[in-house]
Amino acid sequence: MQRIASLVDPRSEGFRANELHNKRLATELKALQHAIRFDRPAREIERLQQQNKMFVRDRIEALLDPDTPFLELSTLAGNRAYDGEVPSAAQVVGLGIVAGREVIVHADDPSVKGGAWYPHSVKKIVRALDIAIENHLPVIHLCDCAGGFLPMQAEFFADKYHAGRIFRNQSILSKMGVPQVAIAMGHCTAGGAYVPALSDYNIIVEGTGAIFLGGPPVVKAATGAVVTAEELGGGRVHTSVSGTCDYLARSEAHAIAIARDLIARFHQPAKTLINRAAPEPPAYDVSELYGILPRDPRAQLEMREVIARLVDGSRFHEYQPCYGETLVCGFGQLHGYQIGVLANNGVLLSESALKGAHFIQLCDKNRTPLLFLQNTTGFMVGRDYERRGITKDGAKLIMAVAGASVPKFTLICSSSHGAGTYAMAGRAFDPRFLFSWPNSQISAMGAEQAVGVLTHVKAKQLACRGRRLSEEELTAIRQPIVEEYRERSNAYYATSEIWDDGILDPVDTRTALAIVLSASLNAPIAAPHYGVFRM
Repeated sequence: MQRIASLVDPRSEGFRANELHNKRLATELKALQHAIRFDRPAREIERLQQQNKMFVRDRIEALLDPDTPFLELSTLAGNRAYDGEVPSAAQVVGLGIVAGREVIVHADDPSVKGGAWYPHSVKKIVRALDIAIENHLPVIHLCDCAGGFLPMQAEFFADKYHAGRIFRNQSILSKMGVPQVAIAMGHCTAGGAYVPALSDYNIIVEGTGAIFLGGPPVVKAATGAVVTAEELGGGRVHTSVSGTCDYLARSEAHAIAIARDLIARFHQPAKTLINRAAPEPPAYDVSELYGILPRDPRAQLEMREVIARLVDGSRFHEYQPCYGETLVCGFGQLHGYQIGVLANNGVLLSESALKGAHFIQLCDKNRTPLLFLQNTTGFMVGRDYERRGITKDGAKLIMAVAGASVPKFTLICSSSHGAGTYAMAGRAFDPRFLFSWPNSQISAMGAEQAVGVLTHVKAKQLACRGRRLSEEELTAIRQPIVEEYRERSNAYYATSEIWDDGILDPVDTRTALAIVLSASLNAPIAAPHYGVFRM
């Protein structure tokens, strides 16, 4: 493979302006993530201390192997919901290593609304369990949940992907033979009670852990009986009377030690083998991504410059470099793992779609995982393009993406609009993991295009009534549309809605991709199999 020859000039004015802009975005991202992870009212921390409970992040730190990475997912979930009062959707989820084994950690955060489940909490837990199912990763639940937030029950209770999906996914994991360990560290109430009950192993902390479908106030209201939490569902009851729990721990630290011991005893299947070489860093400084990413997401971004700062040695074997040039395809190594890369270098045309579909099938047959780097306004529109079959060829690319059996990973580097989002392994196409960069945007179309379409529709409606829009009326229509599109296509809105697995600082991206690539190989890769391609 040849090293990509970078044309970037780090001394240019444009590079330095981009660098300043993107470093500021990265700093703002890190500051917000830190605040959401650690800033809590003093009264909440004092309450936990009085109960002899650890802060949720201290629990996770004690659980993980020392000096190993923890890739936290969806840190900013719910950041644009509930007036910002439910940081991280009251849940911490991430990929870590426990007793030498890659696992998913799911922890209720009792310092946020008592660990109650909001709609975004449920969505985040379901996503964590989907990741476990797709990648055959054991799950460790650190349970401390006050139950569902009942004023919003209609938004998280009854539908297919609402709270019942948590328990369905837990049952499926058990059926697959993928183990789960739960530690009841606080009250596990109502739906929260089923998480330890559906785990293969569970541990309860004496004095603070309790499991019940209805707490003492509910029991009193329903039956008139007065009972303490310990009498109702405490550690002694569940380990010596009901048999709901397996182990009684003296403290949270003791419970974590038992969990680590259990995980160390799990059978560890061999990982799926793919082509791998000795890892090496890129030849170009990864921090140059700050100067490469344009300040305006509508500006052209040469994706080979991005690839050169992600893959080992900046070496890239480009596939069909002279055909379908708006989609760059090729092979590289990432931390030693061979990957196939598809990166947008402009609007998707028929030739790009055909090349991409063919390249995906090559990677699928060769057991080469796929990395999609999104930077697209979608497929080209227009009479000539339709006559040449842009819809038909786009469908081929979508069919190939949907049918690929190898693990897929998606990174939204800049713009992600229209059907290009789907064709480049958007969320609906089950990439194993999907991340964004702070500057990115995702929507059905860009704000300016949306304004053009919607004002055209309005003008047409008025024309039928013999009226024309004045300039003032046009401005009045345009402004709210632009503002709404910019707000709702923003990376922070997308991650708040859990449309991705988190926003990454560009310089952290290579490491994050290596972690998820490694985790994905816990699951076998099925033989290639596709639907019907329209020819």
